[in-house]
This record gives sequence, structure tokens and C-alpha cells, in this order.
Amino acid sequence: MWKHATSKVLAAIAVGALTIGAAHAQSTVKIGFILPMTGQQQSTGKQISAAARLYMAQNGDTVAGKKIELIVKDDGAVPDNTKRLAQELIVNDKVSFIAGFGVTPAALSVAPLATEAKVPAIVTAAGTSIITERSPYFARTSFTLPQSSVIIADWAAQNGIKKVVTMVSDYAPGVDAEKAFVDRFKEKGGQIVEAIRFPLANPDFAPFLQRAGDQKPDAVFVFVPSGQGAVFVKQFVERGLDKAGVRIIGPGDVTDDDLLNGMGDAVIGTVTAHMYSTDHDSAKNKAFVEAFKKANNGLRPNFMAVGGYDGMHLIYEALKKTKGDTNGDKLIAAMKGMKWESPRGPIQIDADTRDIIQNIYIRKVEKKNGELYNVEFATFEAVKDPVKAAKK
Repeated sequence: MWKHATSKVLAAIAVGALTIGAAHAQSTVKIGFILPMTGQQQSTGKQISAAARLYMAQNGDTVAGKKIELIVKDDGAVPDNTKRLAQELIVNDKVSFIAGFGVTPAALSVAPLATEAKVPAIVTAAGTSIITERSPYFARTSFTLPQSSVIIADWAAQNGIKKVVTMVSDYAPGVDAEKAFVDRFKEKGGQIVEAIRFPLANPDFAPFLQRAGDQKPDAVFVFVPSGQGAVFVKQFVERGLDKAGVRIIGPGDVTDDDLLNGMGDAVIGTVTAHMYSTDHDSAKNKAFVEAFKKANNGLRPNFMAVGGYDGMHLIYEALKKTKGDTNGDKLIAAMKGMKWESPRGPIQIDADTRDIIQNIYIRKVEKKNGELYNVEFATFEAVKDPVKAAKK
């Protein structure tokens, strides 16, 4: 009996020692960013990681008495890599947050892991509506494609665009963007003369653009992931669609701020709807752009950068609210309903869906001081994800 009691005491001491060890380990809060630092979406990884580091440089590496450690892993936008890296970060590195996810399949691959481990997963890039429904531990600081696609459909219908060819990458965000645009554009009396989808990986847009041009549309609605817009515009011009009077419209990925200057003057006049432009006229954004450029050899921040910057803000503020407690349920609860002024304008985490509520801007590519910018000329305030709003 005495021996049995001693065993119990020893077990209790061992558990106590482990608990003390864990408490000591938790004096550092680790944030694991999984990003495409190589491959087709590498500009996304470069932008988000640079923004996360800038946020830390500006706001310090200690929050609520905890030291913050940033770990960046490259998944090349390959979901199998994302899942493996998330598992390693959760099990081996004991991260309190995972974040990033350059494409939707990458984000979806970590949903069961985040749920099982109760680790908040902050979506700073991927834009398909369903993501936050796949785990109660997802929160999003990027955007959803329907937020912009519905609004550009409204704009097109009001501005003499009657016949449109849709051209989207054939994966979840492209399908999301296409459906949101088509449903609203048809509702407003517009005509879709052809719906074209092309492969996500290494697409050659030329034959698809030829098909689009043959339909003689007023505009092509295009969605390609961040980083592919420059190639699309180049081939659009080579096929002579600009000279034929066909306009490019769509969500803002196609006129990505950090690649825009390389697209040439043919892209001037392109109208897109998006939640951020480098040219956004606010004191907070001007300071953000200046600091980002200074820290990154003159690189312009794009919409991915602002998603990463706000992702770090969400993490920091959640930790402040929990007083450094890294319990996943407490952190997610702290994030719900949180609102702040971002470089993009006022934003909020929807308390019901954990998705982002934000302004969507209509922008036109213009030349200013010898450089190309997405110049905002209309604002739709506090836009929720239309897909989730329709379900209510």
C-alpha cells in the first residue's frame, strides 16, 4: 500500500515537473507562418513574411509578458507540404498559432489539424468563402473573392458593360469568383457569352484569350492568383484584345500592386474591385507603405502584405486580451468582433463567421509620377462575405 502511495506521489511530482516545464516553455509564444516562398505564388510568401516582420519591428517582440518568435516555413503552395509543415509546427515546435496559407487548398489541408490541436489558424492570403467553415479555429485577415466579385459585377452593369467572358483559374477561389460575378451580373441584366477556366499551375493564357476575343465581348472578367496577373496582361496585349476595345475587369489580384509597373501602359484603365491599394489615401497607409519599402529595398506592399500585417495585429491583440494565455479557445474568442484601423481602412473580424468585414474599393489603373497605381474612386463600406450573408 505504502509502495502504491509512493508511486502516486512520484507520478504527481513528475506531472508537476512537466507542468512547470510547459509553463516555462510558454514564456515564448511561437507563430508558425506557412507560405509559398518558392514557386508560382512566391510573391505572396515574400509579401506576407516581410509584412509580419515589419509588424514585429514596429511593435516589439514581447506581448503580455511573452516573447514572440516567428517561424516561417516554405510550402511552395503544395497542400501536402502545408499539412506536413503544420503538423511539425504544432507537434515539434509547439506553436500557439499557425498562419499564412497562400492558396485555398493549402488552408483547407490544415483544418483538421487546427481543430484537433485547438490551435488558431490565421488566414492571411487564401480567399475562398468556405475556409472559415472548415474549422472553428480559422480566422481570416485577407478577403473572400465574392466580396470583390459581386461589387465589380454591380459596377460593370452600371457602366455600359453588357457582354462578358469570364476567365478564371480552375480551383476553388476561381470558381468562387466566377459564380459570385456571374450570378450578380446576370441579375443586373448582363450576358455571359462564355465561361473559361484554365489550369492553376503554369497556365498558357494565349489560346484561352483567343477564344475570349472571338466572342467580341465588352470585357473579360478575370481571376488569377496573386503573381500571375503580369503574364495574363502581357498575353492579353499580344493577342490584341486591348486594341479591339475589350476591357479587363475583376477582383484586384490581376493588377497586383507589386507587379503592376511591369505590366506596361496597356493595363491603364483596367478597373478592379479590391480591399487594398498601395495608393490608398490614408495617413496609416502612407506610413505603412513608406516603412515597408524602406525595409524591403523599395518593394511595394500589395494586398497580401496587408493581410499578413493585419494577421500579426490580430495575434498581438488577442494575446493582450487573454493576458498572454495561449489557450486556443480563449484566443479565438478574443478575436471575434475585434475591429481596428488597418492600412486598408477600417476592418473587423465577424463575430459569427470569423471572416473579415472590410471596405471594398473600385479602382482604375492610372499613371502617377511615372508609375502605375490602382487609384481608388469609389468605396463600398463594411462588406461582409456575400456567400455567408446569403446563407443567413
